[in-house]
Order: sequence, then C-alpha cells, then structure tokens
Amino acid sequence: MNLLLDTHVLIWWATDDPKLGPVLRSALADPKNHAVFSAISIWEVALKHAKGMLALGPTQLRESSLQAGIRELPFLSIHAARVATLPALHSDPFDRALVAQAQVEPMVLLSEDKWVLQYTVEVLSG
Repeated sequence: MNLLLDTHVLIWWATDDPKLGPVLRSALADPKNHAVFSAISIWEVALKHAKGMLALGPTQLRESSLQAGIRELPFLSIHAARVATLPALHSDPFDRALVAQAQVEPMVLLSEDKWVLQYTVEVLSG
C-alpha cells in the first residue's frame, strides 16, 4: 500500500510522539507499505519553524525521513490543479494540497485531522 503522511503524522513519527497511534505505527512499520512525505509538508514545517511554532526544522525533518526510507513526493502542477476541484470544507492550503496529492497518485493519506477525514480520499487514522 502506498502511504502519504500528513504533516502532523510525519512530525509525530520523526519525534516518536505518543500521539502516533498503533494503527499508524503499524502501517509505517509494515515492509509491504511504501511511505512518502510531500514537499508540501516540508514547506509547512519551514513556515511553522520560522515562526517558532516547531522546534523541529525542515532540513532535519527531510533528512531524517529520507534516511529512514520515506520517499519524497514533489508537488506537481497536476496536484495543484486538483486542489481547485476540492470542496471548500476548510481553507488550510497544506491539507488541501495533501488531499489532492493523495487523490491524484492515488495513495492512502495517514492523518488524524478531522477536516481531512471529510474529503473524498482514502484515509488511515488511529
């Protein structure tokens, strides 16, 4: 199964946060699954880190993710175009971009975000 990590899931994984539940931990540990993170998540972390909202920096997150075998998914124009077709459930551009990527690729989005769960995309949580 191809898995796209929502930004908070990527951060929880990188920091070994107990908020990362057993279902998601198991999915990430399963060698049959292929985990990816989006360039969008690194951008989101860069902005939050610059504002002092996150101690973890974007370069550190990217490098540790790649070293762990989590591949990087670029954000392409096809993903950007898909964002325009999403219902206006909320205005977070990062979440909307990740949903669009999960739909286009297609991938299972790992997320605990209540807004993301409302989109038409396969989501794994827990």
